[in-house]
Amino acid sequence: MFTGDRSGDWLIKALYETGFSNQPTSVSTDDGLELKSAYITAVARCAPPKNRPLAIEIKNCSEYLLEELRLLDRSEIILTLGRTAFDTYTRFVIPKDQRREVRFEHGGFYELHGLPSIMTSYHPSKQNTQTGRLTWEMWISIFQQIEEKLTATR
Repeated sequence: MFTGDRSGDWLIKALYETGFSNQPTSVSTDDGLELKSAYITAVARCAPPKNRPLAIEIKNCSEYLLEELRLLDRSEIILTLGRTAFDTYTRFVIPKDQRREVRFEHGGFYELHGLPSIMTSYHPSKQNTQTGRLTWEMWISIFQQIEEKLTATR
């Protein structure tokens, strides 16, 4: 997931620069990448047309996402990359009475009762990075903030 495309390049480099991975690049599943205190998943399991999964694709894949989240029961912070990930996570995981507490914005951080905190970011898509909507400084700041928050709780 995210291996071999520009979004993945940005993600792995940021994870490396902030101590969440052992190397700055990943080109294949057997290239030695190891994540530290991080897990990567997606709301859809295939690259959808125009990188916009249909509602039915998200619904069909939701059981996989929910099972992964169930297994990751010690997670402290969930980072959603983009509006689609944010909307899916909030719809399937956050109880209705807490949803009004969160909104999608780059750099949003929300502590939720009984759930991991949620951090929100623009997706590192080519469209966002090449237009300047998401700069490297904005992007790396997300991971630095997460690292600071995790360090503060330990």
